[in-house]
Amino acid sequence: MAARSQLAGRSRSSAVRATTVLLTSATVAAVLLMAAVLFGARWTPSSDAGTWVSAGVRVVMNAVSDQGAVPLATVPDPSDRLLGGLLSPDFEDRSCFSRYRAARYRRASLHALSPHLVFALRRYESLHRLCGPGTHAYARAVERLRAPPKASSGDDVAPSCSYLVWTPNAGLGNRILSITAGFLYALLTDRVLLLDGSRGDLDDLFCEPFPGSTWILPRGDLPARVKLTIDTPESLGNTLGRGEAPGGGAPWLYVHLVHNYNAQDKLFFCDDVQAQLRRVPWLVFQADNYFVPGLFVMPRFERELARMFPRRDAVFHHLGRYLFHPSNTVWDMVARYHGAYFAKADERVGIQVRTFKWAPISTDEFYAQILKCTQRENILPAVVAPAANASTGGSGGQAAAKRKAVVVVSLHGEYSEMLRNLYHEHATAAGEAVSVFQPTHLGEQHIGDKQQNQKALAEMVLLSFSDVVVTSGVSTFGYVSQGLAGLRPWVLMRPNHGKAPDTPCRLAPTIEPCFHRPPNYDCRAKARCDTGRMVQHIRHCEDFPEGVQLLES
Repeated sequence: MAARSQLAGRSRSSAVRATTVLLTSATVAAVLLMAAVLFGARWTPSSDAGTWVSAGVRVVMNAVSDQGAVPLATVPDPSDRLLGGLLSPDFEDRSCFSRYRAARYRRASLHALSPHLVFALRRYESLHRLCGPGTHAYARAVERLRAPPKASSGDDVAPSCSYLVWTPNAGLGNRILSITAGFLYALLTDRVLLLDGSRGDLDDLFCEPFPGSTWILPRGDLPARVKLTIDTPESLGNTLGRGEAPGGGAPWLYVHLVHNYNAQDKLFFCDDVQAQLRRVPWLVFQADNYFVPGLFVMPRFERELARMFPRRDAVFHHLGRYLFHPSNTVWDMVARYHGAYFAKADERVGIQVRTFKWAPISTDEFYAQILKCTQRENILPAVVAPAANASTGGSGGQAAAKRKAVVVVSLHGEYSEMLRNLYHEHATAAGEAVSVFQPTHLGEQHIGDKQQNQKALAEMVLLSFSDVVVTSGVSTFGYVSQGLAGLRPWVLMRPNHGKAPDTPCRLAPTIEPCFHRPPNYDCRAKARCDTGRMVQHIRHCEDFPEGVQLLES
């Protein structure tokens, strides 16, 4: 409990700045004045009716009667490098250029930021500084981890510092989504998130997200000494399968949340099991899923999640922008790509192309689907026939009406080449100048390859600078890009027996990623169920009907 009491002391000033407040319209001015007195803030009316601005944070006040409550939320100002308080100011700029600069390249976020989420992030940062690697508390926790296990006394209490260790699985998109889900779980359970980077494939990829500490687990401190799988004896599922209680004296436990997890593993999403996990100092988990929707169906987290995310469809948007800042090496690639492809364009279009062995489609068929989608939805302009182009002289030698830059991200170069040839050889009906680029075409995905991960992250970030995003269904790469951008993508639908579907693409109902393998278990009834029908704000995914995702109901 010592860590929590110190944490509370460190968080008092943050609490006043960031706690969610409900006010009547008669008291708004008094609260703003109090903030100015306490913190020297200069609050001034914005040009937008019903808003006040201070230090780059726009406070939005819903107009209601004096009898109603007025919820306050913050919307990041485009000129605010801290994104409305989402990011901590406690970093030196040159150590991570992308942290405070990426927002300059993106469209301004339209997704309100909850003050309670800001408070939760500052509180977590204090916890991480107190319990993270290099601290006395961490050294004691590792010492206890290595000590012989003791039998449970039956009245064990939660340790003062508890840890959640992420271990890698699958490609970079899956990893980013599983880290995000793990971080949200850590926020909800007062655990310190640490990443196992012992393979070296996280080196020079991301900047440190938490000031004054590291989120990389020191080499040699991973509790497990063998490869973690569904058959690991120390897993939650196997522990429950043996009739044993989690936290019965064991210093660590493995949580298997990979797509092949079994019925016992899925009990992780039950309240009673979560209560027992509080007594386990170290949880090690592995996932290839964005399991955030699974946390939203758990009653014990319901109130806190509602406070942190009044709009449930922006979880990854906020947490992704908070956590994932490309290293200076990766940011250099991003800045060069942007300067070469996007900087001079009037409109920026990102197209992410990915095919899967389990959903085969020929290159020509998929290209036709991409073209049908983008032209039907007015994302890319129609072209005129060569004969018509010759008779009209194209755009008549006049300056192009609009410069449209298209960045294609794919392992293969054929799609960008065909698009480039199309707009090089044909004039557009309205005279737009269309330029098509592709930063890389690596041919094959090599999971865990450091340089390929750096290039992939650079392309994810570049796509997030787009004004319009077209993604391939089921692709976690696309989920990351659309979430960072804060844009609902046009999703290329899965092929049907090798053929493009009649509807080539659909506008996604949410910017949230899809949880491909939900538990589909009702903990109260102790029976199978459909996770997509348990609560109003979780529905089945358009691109992968077996999965579920968060919506703003």
